[in-house]
Amino acid sequence: MAQQPRNFAVFLFTYYAYAGTFATFASLFFAARGMSVPQIGILVSLIPVMRMFGPNLWGWVADHTRQRARVLRLTACAALAAFAAIFFAHTFVQFFVVMLLVNLFTSAQSPLAEALMLSEMRGDLSNYGKVRLWGSIGFIVAVTAGGYFLEWFGVGALLWFCVALLVTVLAASLRIRDVPHPVAPHDAPGLWHVLAKPEVAAFFLSAALMVAAHMALYAFYSLYLERSGYSKPVIGAMWALGVVAEVVFFYFQARVFIRFGARRVMLFAFALTVLRFVITGAGPGLVWVLVLAQLMHAATFAAHHSASVLTMQRWFAGPLQASGQALYMSLAYGVGGTFGGLLMTFFWEKIGPEQMFYGAAAIAAAGAAAAWYSFQRQGPDGAA
Repeated sequence: MAQQPRNFAVFLFTYYAYAGTFATFASLFFAARGMSVPQIGILVSLIPVMRMFGPNLWGWVADHTRQRARVLRLTACAALAAFAAIFFAHTFVQFFVVMLLVNLFTSAQSPLAEALMLSEMRGDLSNYGKVRLWGSIGFIVAVTAGGYFLEWFGVGALLWFCVALLVTVLAASLRIRDVPHPVAPHDAPGLWHVLAKPEVAAFFLSAALMVAAHMALYAFYSLYLERSGYSKPVIGAMWALGVVAEVVFFYFQARVFIRFGARRVMLFAFALTVLRFVITGAGPGLVWVLVLAQLMHAATFAAHHSASVLTMQRWFAGPLQASGQALYMSLAYGVGGTFGGLLMTFFWEKIGPEQMFYGAAAIAAAGAAAAWYSFQRQGPDGAA
């Protein structure tokens, strides 16, 4: 692996190590600090809420200054400083403010890094999966280690574990260098012209619904397993198993897309998402069912994410690269994640944890319909 792709791989490893660990165990930490389920839902939902604003804000700063790598380092430093304030937080309002600030900065780091990486690849995405998989490996290592760390030292130790990870994120950001911005041709379509296309709007709607459905996992899966009697190491292992599956897909994805194309891969991912959430809700006491559901993460996240990146290249390549990545993060993970987090909180409270996953399956089915419509509008050659 060349030096610059290696630098991206290291950054993605450290970033997703932090993001995965905090997202996995945050609900347990807030519960231990006396927060109610609705309060936990709101606090965890601030992660996707700030994805509506952070990526676009810092993406605009990066494009305006033409200093993407420097902005990446700035957000890494600010995130570390903001997270330190959580040691002094005790009330819901204090936790709310800290989560707001931390995620304002961390939400921008993934789209900034991916925009730099895609620009470096200059349209050749054959090695995208082999670089992106290091983010998944970072998730596996940190979540597995974090499960044992919290079992030994208590859930309060999550703060020290995450501080150490944010230090590595900052160190990794120092190794990323800027990629020259492409010059847009005079006749290139503008951003709003692209967004006005029905197939583009339907694509972003499908992505938002996919993420909304996954908030059943991101916000409540750890709590769901704990209340079903599983230990923290088992919870960490379940998360790690899902990410191992996505790593395998990322490694072999080039062959998959050459054979099947983004259209069929994405629609298959939606179908497995519906199945995954149905069996997760139906079998919390059956370990083999939960293992099978977690293995489906290869499709429901990795395959869907890569198919989305390939699809967006039709509309957001070249000078719109950073804007496309920021919009995908904001609309899919920001709007979709916020809507999903609040809706899953309502489901958990009003109809029960198991039924929450059935609701998630229904939302994924709606996302599949939106994706199918988008591909129909693109025509037979769209994202083939």
